Amino acid sequence: MTGCLIGEILGLVISTALGWGDLASIALAVGLAFVFGYLLTSLPLYRAGMTIGAIVPIALATDTVSISIMEAIDNGFMALYPGAMDAYLDELLFWGPMLGGFAIAFPFAFAANRWLIARGKGHALVHAHHAH
Repeated sequence: MTGCLIGEILGLVISTALGWGDLASIALAVGLAFVFGYLLTSLPLYRAGMTIGAIVPIALATDTVSISIMEAIDNGFMALYPGAMDAYLDELLFWGPMLGGFAIAFPFAFAANRWLIARGKGHALVHAHHAH
């Protein structure tokens, strides 16, 4: 979820700084959330000696559900919060709803991850490959 958070914030900061519209801003934020989410999951696997071909399906299986949950809730909250998508980077109206959206989304994504791990799926797949 850390990579998702990094990508989401970076996407909204970049798109806001460039003056993009709501749809383009959300698209960039979602895209970067998935990129950074998958990247942070993949790095330990790569360091453990796995090939990219072996890493990709694990990263997809590990993070797709939680990133989707986080992005749907956070971007939905940002889009529905009056003025949040039009606020500037130096305004609480930009940062407050974004962090509020994450606070709302986190328990749902966490619960989904716990459910997957308990069934040997999700991040349990990554933990099996960590180099200790």
